[in-house]
Parts: sequence; structure tokens; C-alpha cells
Amino acid sequence: MGHWLQRNIIEPGKLPLLLALAAFVLTFVITRTVTRLIRAGRGPFGNVKAGGLHIHHVVPGVILTVVGGFGAVAGGRHGFGSALSAVVFGMGAGLVLDEFALILHLDDVYWTEAGRQSVEVVVLTAALVGLVLAGFSPFGVNDLSEDELQNRAGVALYVAGNFLFSLIALSKGKARIAVFGVIVPVIAVFGTLRLARPGSLWSRRFYRRRPRARAKAVLRAYHHDLRWSAPRRAVQDWIGGKPDPDPTRPVERG
Repeated sequence: MGHWLQRNIIEPGKLPLLLALAAFVLTFVITRTVTRLIRAGRGPFGNVKAGGLHIHHVVPGVILTVVGGFGAVAGGRHGFGSALSAVVFGMGAGLVLDEFALILHLDDVYWTEAGRQSVEVVVLTAALVGLVLAGFSPFGVNDLSEDELQNRAGVALYVAGNFLFSLIALSKGKARIAVFGVIVPVIAVFGTLRLARPGSLWSRRFYRRRPRARAKAVLRAYHHDLRWSAPRRAVQDWIGGKPDPDPTRPVERG
């Protein structure tokens, strides 16, 4: 284990990235645990207020992110300073992205259905950083041989092609596949070959005069959402807590 850590993390200068990822995940877990305890009225924790104003944890998160980011730029990739800056940055990013939905909607939607977006962004960020840490560089170009490095034109075409596949997947309404496709090329190609989701840019542009394709896309999206919606919501509830009931939705009666 020590040899692997030295060879794959420390020597390539990825230790700050590992520390930032660990601090990011740990901060998110601790923050969600504390907020769920506050919500349940358990433990010694409570909301932070100043003069009646509720101070959201995105505020100290922004401060830590700025301090850690500038510290990392000044400290380089090695040494205690860079490691400390990485931890501070990871903690700040965890606090900020835990309230990503608040920033997006400019409203306190933490325990609402819209608040699930924060959990999705945190999980996606952790996954992408984990892929980079494991050796996947952006666009999937990493660990190239000497011959590949010499063929600059081939590498450039490879990067451009993979990025194009990711853009096509994004235009088809497959945002998660597009983001992961930037890192892992096969995923981008898979998203490109699949039918576009209804309402996506690709669907509006290319399925406008193809009713059969539109109908097939709607049916496939319906079955996909029906199959994966409940498991995805269960995982989100387990990670981030179950949202409050929407008061605008009618109550189902048996």
C-alpha cells in the first residue's frame, strides 16, 4: 500500500488532490449529519444566527475555498503548505456545494425537492475528482506512450473527437453521461448513440419531423425514469436526507 501511494499519488504530485477530495467528502458527510440532527431537534447543534440573520454554511465555505485556493496557487504541489491549502479548499468546497441548490435558486431550498440538486452535484464532483485521482486526465488523454506523445496531431484529434461526443451527449439531454464522457471516452460515445431525451436540444432540432423517433424517445425516457427514479431518490434520501413534503402537491387518497 505504501509503495502504491508513493508511486501513484506522491510522486506525480497528487497528494494535495487526494487530501482535498478526502476533506471534501468528509466535510459533506459531517455537514449533512449535523443538519439532519438540527432538523430532527437532536444533539447540541443549532443554526448559526447573527442579529436574527441565518448564516448559511455556504458563507464560511466561500471563505475557506478562497483561502485554500489562493494558498494552493502560492504553495505549489509539494510541501506542508500545499497539503494544508488542499484540505482547507476541500472543506470549503464541501460546504459550498452542499448548498449548491441555494446558490442556483437564490432561495433556501435545502430541505425541498430542489435541494436534491446539491446532493447530485456533490456526488458528481467527488466521482470526477476520484477519476482524475485514479489517473484519468481530462478528455481521457493520460499515460500516453512516447510514440503517442510524438504524434501531436493524432492526440489533438483524439481530444477533439471525444469532446465532440460529449457535446452531442449533452445536446441529447444526457448531462451526467456528457460530464463523465469528458473523462472516459467510451461513455461519451455511448451517450451519443442513444436516443435523445424529449425536450432536449437534439430532440427539438432533429426529431421535429420524425414523429416515430419522438414517440420512441418519449417511451424510452418514460421507462428509464420509471426504472431508475425510485432507486435514485432512495440513494439521494440516504445521502442527503428526505425532503419536506411539497405543500402545493395534492394529497393522495387511497
